[in-house]
Amino acid sequence: APVLGYVGQIDEAELKRLAPTYVAGDVVGKLGIEAAYEAVLRGSPGLEMIEVNSIGELIRTIGRQDPLPGQDIRLSLDLGLQQRIYQLLEGYTGAAVVSDPQTGEILALVSRPSFEPNNIVGSLAEPNEPFFNRAIAGSYPPGSLFKIVTATTGLEEGVIDSDFTVEDTGEIRIGEYRYGNWYFDQYGRTEGTVNLVKAIQRSNDIFFYKVGEAVGPRLLAKWAKLFGLGQPTGIDLIGEADGLVPTPEWREKFIGSRWFLGNTYHYAIGQGDLLVTPLQMNQVVAAIASGGQWCQPQLVKTSSENTNCRELSLSSNTISLITEGMKAACQTGGTAFPFFDFSSPVACKTGTAQFGDKENRTHAWFTVFAPADNPKIVVTVILEKAGEGSREAAPIARKVLDYWFSQHQ
Repeated sequence: APVLGYVGQIDEAELKRLAPTYVAGDVVGKLGIEAAYEAVLRGSPGLEMIEVNSIGELIRTIGRQDPLPGQDIRLSLDLGLQQRIYQLLEGYTGAAVVSDPQTGEILALVSRPSFEPNNIVGSLAEPNEPFFNRAIAGSYPPGSLFKIVTATTGLEEGVIDSDFTVEDTGEIRIGEYRYGNWYFDQYGRTEGTVNLVKAIQRSNDIFFYKVGEAVGPRLLAKWAKLFGLGQPTGIDLIGEADGLVPTPEWREKFIGSRWFLGNTYHYAIGQGDLLVTPLQMNQVVAAIASGGQWCQPQLVKTSSENTNCRELSLSSNTISLITEGMKAACQTGGTAFPFFDFSSPVACKTGTAQFGDKENRTHAWFTVFAPADNPKIVVTVILEKAGEGSREAAPIARKVLDYWFSQHQ
């Protein structure tokens, strides 16, 4: 419902903004597509100029202008896919985005909880903001999904290559501060010598701490912005959030603190001050899936190709290595165990994002594109305060792909 939106009687604030085109009593789009395409969908009202006598009786019609109906629009949404994801997210607070990486078309965009268009007043009393479109306006730390950006930064800036390795020490200590690898923290074990492909496969934090240290926060910010983070994607909906791509200068200005190496470590694994929307993160992965092309997401189909695509100028080596790591993440030995027996090769990344919760709860992230060698679909899921991405978000993404493949055999 937050995607399609709803219509309602114009309110005082809208009337001030839209007059004289609109008058009291008019119905307008209030949210989603209904609001974004109000001018297209509405058409124009008819007019009739008449002459009446002193008691209001019609004398004659002076002129008449027939009403013009609004235009129809065709959405890129796959209705069956949208409905399936809506069912899968029942009971969760979160969002899912599905797109075609080659065109930027949005195939599904779901935010939960949602409101009931036929019971707007009742929905207003619901908890967890059912009118809030988390897919485009929810800002979250991306967790390990951001390692895709960190890897790209290292490769494109010539700081690392396929032969670059890091010895997994389990943790790094700087004075009183400790920065651990998730595997060491959970199981007390290290993973030996780690190259980029293995680092993505295993989501190894030590590797990405070291890459982050080597490239520094300003280059991480540069590539995050090239991938479209920290700014609206330009999707044809109202209310998109910017997210936040921090820099040392930003931290000093807004936090009143200088940037430390520990901030870079957190940055490199998608934590700290960094914030993204689910749609923005889906765009990052779509750019890898498409071979380095970033296409503005769109919900309304047009007769022509999407001209709002730009090349990120990523090397084929960068695309190949990151894709190889993401494919390995979905295979035995990777972090995405719900996909180990999946019938088609896919490329994925798990994410578990801390957000400063007193109860140490985490957001569960998962992103995947398929088929891995000829990508047609990208799926990104976030579940708020749900736990680990591999355990909570990945099974939902798998069911999404199960449905999609069942319709595209």
